[in-house]
Amino acid sequence: MQPEMVSMQRILVFSALLVFGVFISSSWAEEKLVNLTRLQMFVDELPDMPRIQGFRVVNGVPRPRSFKIGMYQKKWKFHRDIPESTVYAYGTSKHTATVPGPTIEALHGISTSIRWQNNIHSTKHILPWDPTIPTAVPSTKNGIPTVVHLHGAIGEPESDGNANSWFTAGFRVRGSTWSNKTYRYYNQQQPGNLWYHDHAMGMTRVNLLAGLVGAYIIRHPDIEAPLGLPYGEFDRTLVVFDRAFSTDGSIYMDPTGNNPSIHPQWQPEYFGDAIIVNGKAWPKLTVRRRKYRFRIINASNARFFKFFFPNGLRFIHVGADSAYLAKPVTSREILVGPSEITDMVIDFSASKTNSAILANGAAYPYPTGDPVNEANSKVMKFMILPHSEVDTSRVPAKLIHYPVPDLSTASQTRYIAMYEYASNIDEPTNLYLNAKPYEAPATETPKAGTSEIWNVINLTEDNHPLHIHLGLFVVLDQTDLVNVEEFKDCMTKRNDAVKCQVSKYARGNKTEVPAHEKGWKNVFKMKPGCVTKILVRFAYIHTNASYVFDPTAEPGYVYHCHILDHEDNAMMRPLKIIR
Repeated sequence: MQPEMVSMQRILVFSALLVFGVFISSSWAEEKLVNLTRLQMFVDELPDMPRIQGFRVVNGVPRPRSFKIGMYQKKWKFHRDIPESTVYAYGTSKHTATVPGPTIEALHGISTSIRWQNNIHSTKHILPWDPTIPTAVPSTKNGIPTVVHLHGAIGEPESDGNANSWFTAGFRVRGSTWSNKTYRYYNQQQPGNLWYHDHAMGMTRVNLLAGLVGAYIIRHPDIEAPLGLPYGEFDRTLVVFDRAFSTDGSIYMDPTGNNPSIHPQWQPEYFGDAIIVNGKAWPKLTVRRRKYRFRIINASNARFFKFFFPNGLRFIHVGADSAYLAKPVTSREILVGPSEITDMVIDFSASKTNSAILANGAAYPYPTGDPVNEANSKVMKFMILPHSEVDTSRVPAKLIHYPVPDLSTASQTRYIAMYEYASNIDEPTNLYLNAKPYEAPATETPKAGTSEIWNVINLTEDNHPLHIHLGLFVVLDQTDLVNVEEFKDCMTKRNDAVKCQVSKYARGNKTEVPAHEKGWKNVFKMKPGCVTKILVRFAYIHTNASYVFDPTAEPGYVYHCHILDHEDNAMMRPLKIIR
């Protein structure tokens, strides 16, 4: 079955190429890249990003708060020996804007309202982009489209950051689903870790690559304080991503597509060998011999991280994505896909050395790509002070218990198939979910307050981190497909898992879901050649109360692969909640 294409659309986007001059000049290709092997690692201190309270206190009582955060073009220093880079950054002013942006700290039950302001007045993006894929293109041919999605939020559709709700500087040009300047976040969900990032149609990969990412934490002191976990200066958020740099300091992105006659710029995955943590390449952090909590967000476009400590230090997992686990889980390594969040405690008093390097062992693309090299196999270094100290924090035997998934409550069973299409030179041209473009009417229409079983069938060779807006889910099992090519042939022709007898093929080996990922998540890694069964809940997990907003409002929600290059072209589908 061929993907649904419209030839006239191809003519229009080709015309757009000529209008925008996006056929990249050879000067991009001639750029020299920084030789990372000549850079000294662990020379920059790990920054602690600015913090913004998402609430105000009146007479000792927390109240809702409204404020503004802008997006700015500015210079940023990623490494001591790399020239300043031009970036897009979030902040309350251009001077205070950072990469990543400020960490917003909200309180459970207290709403936060943010007016996201696009202050990027440039007419040309700092990175090459490709309008031959579905893309936000301002009618004026000027301006950088942006829109903010709060990843992991359980909130109203109007504030979800729909890909077509983009806007340019001063809201002068707006996308088809744009509705309001100020986004309201109710913060009524369970406490946990979220992050905000750009979500503009077809521009997500370049806008995040330019720097538009930031952390958001929902705290619930009444529930969290009794746990006794490390807090204050011993509770740190780490936003991790990869980048490549030209010798002039600019962020480098290959300007030539893998199918240049079809997509002049689009590449199926972006990778850079410099590993950035909180805006610095391979930073260092001095720690005391005690427990620290780290909330680690993988904000990479496509890179998976397999974190481990060569000196044997262990991770004590307390949460995954936006929810706590029921009890802590200890491991020596952890695989974190793009957009996943791992919440862990590291006890440096257990270290037998006075330093520890957080290392990475994930192939790229994951799982069958290149092995790590000297540069991308290192993440950051912890300098551990030699003297022990009294540590009053703890990791309790029990954390926060949420309802165990009950399959009998599922109101619907769905099949979500992942497809990749290739050109006559066997290079990827685009990716679809259920063989449909984003613009096709919504086929996933769950009822508010219900749970559904989704069987996600990965017919590609890549591992795809699937993210569902609004919903939380539990991974039930992963089963390898047998006779994959035979099943794929049927699915390519019929795009119907039931008619293709998926149960006949989903009989291979089962992959155990890691213990630290058995809780409620909003992203999970869909193994290639495999059926992953998840129970998705379109309701709160910490209470039986209904949503405090109308989830059926326009423009609805989406679900998509969170490899940004895939999401942009066009592995994303609308998700419409009904009553």
